[in-house]
Amino acid sequence: MSEATIDTVCEGLGFHKDYLHFTHLSNTRLVFGYNSVQSIGKYAKELSSTKALIVTDNGILKAGHISPVINSLESHEIDFEVYSEVRENPTTDDVNDCFNFAKGKSIDLIIGLGGGSSMDTAKGANFILTNGGSMHDYRGIGKATKEMIPLIAVPTTAGTGSECQSFAIISDSVSHEKMACGDSKAAAKIAILDPLLTVSQPDHITAHTGIDAISHAVETLVTTKRSATSIQYSMLAFALLDRSLEKVITNSKDNEARAEMLLGAAYAGTAIECSMLGAAHASANPLTASFSIPHGAAVGMMLPHVIEYNSSISEISLLYNQLNKDNLSSRITKLLNVCNIPNKLSDYDIHEDHLKDMAHEATLQWTGNFNPRNIGADDFLSLYRSAL
Repeated sequence: MSEATIDTVCEGLGFHKDYLHFTHLSNTRLVFGYNSVQSIGKYAKELSSTKALIVTDNGILKAGHISPVINSLESHEIDFEVYSEVRENPTTDDVNDCFNFAKGKSIDLIIGLGGGSSMDTAKGANFILTNGGSMHDYRGIGKATKEMIPLIAVPTTAGTGSECQSFAIISDSVSHEKMACGDSKAAAKIAILDPLLTVSQPDHITAHTGIDAISHAVETLVTTKRSATSIQYSMLAFALLDRSLEKVITNSKDNEARAEMLLGAAYAGTAIECSMLGAAHASANPLTASFSIPHGAAVGMMLPHVIEYNSSISEISLLYNQLNKDNLSSRITKLLNVCNIPNKLSDYDIHEDHLKDMAHEATLQWTGNFNPRNIGADDFLSLYRSAL
């Protein structure tokens, strides 16, 4: 197995080195490479840590991914506590549970180990541990008034790109509405991208997280918050993800493709940090909240329809064409098929009588405000009907 570096993985793509090496992530240092997680103790020591809180889930424990983390921490004489009760799509109750576990334990470093849910739970607990109150107090941007505990993010999925973002996405336990809680102080100090940690993912997790990452690349490209910088990260992310997703679905042990996927997801996460998401995510969230459809499957199912909706704007259509000159929505549908992800709402027993309530819920989602084409309840209703 040859060494994986950012330069070797991205060779020939034609992007400037400033983008390849995440120059625009001023708050987060990226460490990339096979077995890079084995050096986490060294980085923890650099952050002057004496006691770390590892935030993860039971699946990560069973996969053995926590072992190199613990071994490295112990070799650098850093004490630790393990919170392993992370659940998918964390709620305010989940964050409170993690906070209650950690409070009073003199934690001076947090390690988010796992997928986006582990990262979000770690960031959410960090807000409350350092600034008090509840997650509702941090909805929006820049609400934390005090410094936060340093965070090291270690993704084990190539999906959310949360390791490159300053946002925690937390659902209200009562209303199920997703809250985006962002603050530059919440961003990871260090993100360790070790492709070998993603090899043990079940195939359906690889598929769902991969489609999620692609949706991030596509949506960030066109939002009203897009910039010259975010567009470069979106295009770089899509170039890597589009060429590697089919490979990891076909051969889960393809380490080179795993490296491309993990790096592509991180670039897409950086694009979110520099831009925002749009109507595909707004329309997907009610599907997850009300019908328990995995987020990646939900956003992937809606994405082709949102692409078609937004393509009525010529400038947006031209941007989409830079990702795929033939037909981007058809390419996304093909990838859904390759991933064995249903592309119709009726496949999940969702029918016409469900759609009006879903459309209303979609209008309440924050990301819809950044869609390049204005979108309201009637438009969401039409999108859902096109996906039946």
